[in-house]
Amino acid sequence: MSVPSVVVHADADVLAKAVAARLITRLVDVQSAKGSASLVLTGGGVGLATLAEVAASPARAAVDWRRLDVWWGDERFLPTGDPERNETGARRALLDHVDLDPERVRPMAGPDSGLTAEEAAERYAEELRRAARPEDHGPVPSFDVLLLGMGPDGHVASLFPEMPSLYEERPVVAVHGSPKPPPTRISLTLPAITAAREVWVVAAGAEKSGAVRMALSDAGPMQVPAAGARGRQRTLFLLDRQAASKIPPALIRPASP
Repeated sequence: MSVPSVVVHADADVLAKAVAARLITRLVDVQSAKGSASLVLTGGGVGLATLAEVAASPARAAVDWRRLDVWWGDERFLPTGDPERNETGARRALLDHVDLDPERVRPMAGPDSGLTAEEAAERYAEELRRAARPEDHGPVPSFDVLLLGMGPDGHVASLFPEMPSLYEERPVVAVHGSPKPPPTRISLTLPAITAAREVWVVAAGAEKSGAVRMALSDAGPMQVPAAGARGRQRTLFLLDRQAASKIPPALIRPASP
């Protein structure tokens, strides 16, 4: 796994714009190198603000959106179109504004599918298995960029501290009893997250600063799940100044553009 690098921006607005610019550049570079790219989306304030900044950027035209595979890191187990779903927020912020191939956009199923949360998780795991290639060496694709928000408790996706899902080897699980509503969710697990080529943890706000510090120090993923969010080739913590305010200088490893 890669050693995290840290990039600090002035505030949450600048952070969203900078992550959007970085994401566009990365997708263009990957598509130039191998023809297509894969992206795992997150929800949350900064995550959706980043997608809105991508939509607003003239540079978005450089991405071949028809050659992009879109996945989600987690989802609230709510009906399709519910405003609280990560999918709904992503579609409003970006996906409805670009020319995507609908077959390459893979949302997680909700209860309106007729599936239980466990069945929906297994269906998503099967979609991932079908999309994985031999060179991925596992049951999920080696995503080119996997975006994660982070909570004040250090949770990423819907993996919360001390919960059984952190022990899971399966790539996708149903999560019950989430400390954040709604209580039932579907989430990629740490083995699926760490299969990504690049993992970008995006966080803003002083309330995240303690968890950021722990995620970059010696904390374990059971205590701080973000400490287990690492990419195969690269891990970025993309932060605003408030979220970075408690990081010891020795832990700040600047990233290249």
